[in-house]
Amino acid sequence: MHSMIQPVLNQDHFEGVLGEAVQRCRHRLFVATANVKDLCVPSLSGGPSGGGGGGSSRRAAPSILDVFDGLAGRNVEVRLLHGGVPSGPFLAQLKKHVPATLEMRRCPRVHAKAIIADGRWMYLGSANLTGAGLGAKSTRRRNFEAGIWTDQTDLIDPVLDMLEGIWQAEHCPKCGRKEYCPVPLEEPEL
Repeated sequence: MHSMIQPVLNQDHFEGVLGEAVQRCRHRLFVATANVKDLCVPSLSGGPSGGGGGGSSRRAAPSILDVFDGLAGRNVEVRLLHGGVPSGPFLAQLKKHVPATLEMRRCPRVHAKAIIADGRWMYLGSANLTGAGLGAKSTRRRNFEAGIWTDQTDLIDPVLDMLEGIWQAEHCPKCGRKEYCPVPLEEPEL
């Protein structure tokens, strides 16, 4: 059986990994990130598209929440585990509409950046769920990011196990940062 592991650099995060994860995912997309912002994803499926042809009449690119809504339409569970308070624009979008299958939890100790599709494909690297990290910022404003994209379960399973442990609050009883997390694994207030 042939397994895959490849480097992911800079715009490949947006153009390759995020799009591939969304397209391949059939059951659950697990996203871990330190920061969450309302990033635009113009070439990904899951939300309204600008359609063919250029010009100024094109509609605005869909947000990541539109992409998550598209996944919800395919009954794909989306888990978003994050460390920081989401940006104001992201929360404003979330208040308008929460995708049906989206669950979010915040733990201030989360600093991992991962996208795991169905436990079969994983991005692991430096990019946050932001425009400068995974999103569609211009090449002059993007972060320099690096990571890997793999289908090797011996790499995926331990990362997924760690993230599931955080998601299930296994670390909360002995956490040394409780004063920063008054509600264990708090979910966004809408």
